Amino acid sequence: MGEARHDWTWEELRRVHDLPFPDLIFRAQEVHRRHHDSRKVQLCELLSIKTGGCPEDCAYCPQSAHYETPVSAEPLVSVDEALEAARAARARGATRFCMGAAWREVKDGREFEAVLDMVRGVRALGMEACCTLGMLTEEQARRLKEAGLTAYNHNLDTGERFYGEIITTRTYQDRLRTLNRVRRAGITLCSGGIIGMGERIEDRIDLLRTLASFDPHPESVPLNALVRVPGTPLAGQAPVRGLEMARMVATARIAMPQAMVRLSAGRLGMSAEAQALCFLAGANSIFVGDTLLTTPNPAEDQDRSLLLALGMEPLAPGALTSPLPPVPSPPEGEGANEGTRDRTA
Repeated sequence: MGEARHDWTWEELRRVHDLPFPDLIFRAQEVHRRHHDSRKVQLCELLSIKTGGCPEDCAYCPQSAHYETPVSAEPLVSVDEALEAARAARARGATRFCMGAAWREVKDGREFEAVLDMVRGVRALGMEACCTLGMLTEEQARRLKEAGLTAYNHNLDTGERFYGEIITTRTYQDRLRTLNRVRRAGITLCSGGIIGMGERIEDRIDLLRTLASFDPHPESVPLNALVRVPGTPLAGQAPVRGLEMARMVATARIAMPQAMVRLSAGRLGMSAEAQALCFLAGANSIFVGDTLLTTPNPAEDQDRSLLLALGMEPLAPGALTSPLPPVPSPPEGEGANEGTRDRTA
């Protein structure tokens, strides 16, 4: 039970997702306890190192230049500012520090060199370093690996069939190609999605099936509930119910047993009881700090109080997540990027 599989069919995952809720939670708990300490939660912190002005048209994102939102464009923060924030995050108990830049793709030059210095500095603090910078070339992925990057976040957001309803400026294949480049560089994958954007259950299952088809699975799977931001096309969507999120968490836990399933954006709109259900369903990581990039997040004392009430505790430094996988053989040309696409169609 709970062994890693990469051949989940859509029908199998739908049956898992739709199990009677007590059965689903019981099965997810069995898998979770086999691979993880059910009392431990990894605390991560996310800093927007370059905010706003993004040329992408992601319908959920207040940083898109296509929409008028409360978020203003700001330049890249300095290396010293980023590392000061990382030190503060470490003092709050975070063991992973994530840095996000509102770029469509990484451009070589001064700013990328600064990001590499940030990665080196975060690793020197004894923390895991994660970046989300948009699309990467093979060479950029290699340089991030050399700088010590632990993980690269590049979310698929939703299932392939629904993807075009949310984003038109970057294809699903673009995202898969970047994930393949990251994996070939020997960096762990952080990839998940968002629910509550108007998608159907079928689209949520498509997303999980794509993620579960990666071999090895993404080491980190962030699951987000849509944060409805005024000015974005999705501002009027209905809020996500806690039971919906718990079903997604449980299905992800069963499909990807060894992954860190991260309860990410949208927690501020969830009750303590809904978050507790997600932990029971197999979530074992949260993002702390007042904001996630540009959206509000529960206060530090709220998270501390919640974990205390549940008898759970933060994952200690030194007890970090799964080790880097071996680097696969180099691909034979760009066509090799389509190998994952074939498995995840």
